[in-house]
Amino acid sequence: MNPLRGIALKLISVLVFITMAAMIKATAEHIPPGEAVFFRSFFAIPVILIWLVWRGELSTGLRTQNPFGHFWRGLMGTVAMGLGFAALAYLPLPEVTAIGYTAPLLTVIFAAMFLGEQVRAFRISCVILGMIGVLIVVSPRLSVLNTGASHAEAFGAMLVLSGAVFTALAQVFVRKLVNTEQTASIVFWFSVTAALLSLLTLPWGWVWPSATEAGLLVTAGLLGGVGQIFLTSSYRSADASVIAPFDYASMLFALLIGWFFFSEVPTATMLIGASLVISAGVLIIWRERKLGLARARARKAMPPGA
Repeated sequence: MNPLRGIALKLISVLVFITMAAMIKATAEHIPPGEAVFFRSFFAIPVILIWLVWRGELSTGLRTQNPFGHFWRGLMGTVAMGLGFAALAYLPLPEVTAIGYTAPLLTVIFAAMFLGEQVRAFRISCVILGMIGVLIVVSPRLSVLNTGASHAEAFGAMLVLSGAVFTALAQVFVRKLVNTEQTASIVFWFSVTAALLSLLTLPWGWVWPSATEAGLLVTAGLLGGVGQIFLTSSYRSADASVIAPFDYASMLFALLIGWFFFSEVPTATMLIGASLVISAGVLIIWRERKLGLARARARKAMPPGA
């Protein structure tokens, strides 16, 4: 175990995933989300395969005892990814990132509902705190709370929130899968399933990307595979409770990328709400550590937004 190495790998994975999201955002006004999901998933597959061969885990990555479990996990994750990519066309990158932090909070609720996990007052309080933070973030975008909000912004906020629901459901399926499946198998079959499922959106207006858009989309897919490798490797070097809080470094990276590349200026409301959501997430992680509920295998098999 090497905690510093684990933290470094985790931060690299977070930066890679945010960069990937920024590339998707740069194409979002022209490229349909289903098409973006295909590029993100399909071009991650060769990267993952090379990694599995290099580690001598190719047979493990291809072997599965629960194909239907992979399908349902893939379906939930693919829908989540598509909704998140669609939202990038309507909202600034930092806001999409902040609202996406709803997923770990919802996972607590869904794990209690579907997995029978005990959720006591402390974790419930953290979920409520996080939800208040999410409401603060989205409040300027909802016309029922702000007459100056546009319908497009409200639609974008709903897309991210809906994506967070499916991300949490995907996490529940991952928690089931880790009982019988290796991490390599979960990572590989998710990319395959997402690539295949995304083809179902072909009738809904895929477009021929420009050379620049194609380059961004292919690079985003390659980065998705690379980010998954760094994410998985980080959990080999340190306990989940040590490196999980560094997920929230994505907010800093999103703010910087949004500022420099998309001229997105964060609002005080967004920053306050994001702070509450992050605080709630960190408290839940701290509580899990105290209770000994390590989620290492589930976390390293679960890329952000899927």
